[in-house]
Amino acid sequence: MTEFIYLYRGGESPKSPAEGQETMQKWMAWMKELGEKGLLKAVGSPLEKTGKLVSGKSKVVSDGPFAEAKDVIGGYTLVTAKDIDEAVEASKGCPILLVGGAVEVRPILQMNM
Repeated sequence: MTEFIYLYRGGESPKSPAEGQETMQKWMAWMKELGEKGLLKAVGSPLEKTGKLVSGKSKVVSDGPFAEAKDVIGGYTLVTAKDIDEAVEASKGCPILLVGGAVEVRPILQMNM
């Protein structure tokens, strides 16, 4: 099995507390489904909308992220799958897709240290 990370990008925020609760229930159901299929390695966490960016040889620190709202990474999940096709197929159940967001599926490079 190979490890993958799901990076959640964009998506509309809930418009009310009730909508937020409904959205959370969809996320919990999807995570449960991933777990039942043996794909879920770590639930991950949502990310704050603020942060810092350290860049270049001079290590310049600036406010970030700089991406457009639709491209900002809002959270992540770690999964295991036999290949990227299985990981991609499983990502199609993600609730962020229902609100205009996207799931970036990336294999995690295994390093022997």
